Amino acid sequence: MFIADKLRKTNIAEYILYMWQMEDIIRAFGCSLPRLMDEYVTRFDFTDEQKEEELDWLGNLLRMMNSEGCREHGHLQINKTTLQMLSELHLQLTGSPKYPFYSSQYYRVLPFIVELRNKKGAPKDESEVETCLNLLYGTLMLRLQHKEVTPQTETAVNQVSKLIGMLAEYYKKDKECPLEF
Repeated sequence: MFIADKLRKTNIAEYILYMWQMEDIIRAFGCSLPRLMDEYVTRFDFTDEQKEEELDWLGNLLRMMNSEGCREHGHLQINKTTLQMLSELHLQLTGSPKYPFYSSQYYRVLPFIVELRNKKGAPKDESEVETCLNLLYGTLMLRLQHKEVTPQTETAVNQVSKLIGMLAEYYKKDKECPLEF
């Protein structure tokens, strides 16, 4: 909760990746609140009050996962909505002549997006931003498991990271003062 709150304000892309990770952590602990408390929350240097806040937050996420049918896979609607907002901004940025640096980076990344979609058979409704975030999340999971990341994947991750970083920065600017397209 504490990390999510901070990321939501500072870097929306990292927030989405963090929230996807939290969904997976909840699943890894069998969607069990007692296990999350005993085996996860206690690992952190939280005060008793912070532990309760974190457990309440995890409990809310778990309830949403249960009610939205994403207990075993998929993403919460709040995360889908955030991703949709980011995707809409991406389309506005690429469609506007006012953001040539963003468009330039997008066209550097586009071949990687096409390749990723072809390799994994991405659903037709998956946005380009979601494809990029799936690459970043998948690579994060590989690294956490100490598995090899190929040089080709590393190249794609570096370029995609630049694009997503730019998008997150524009998102933050747009929230502070709406961008003109």
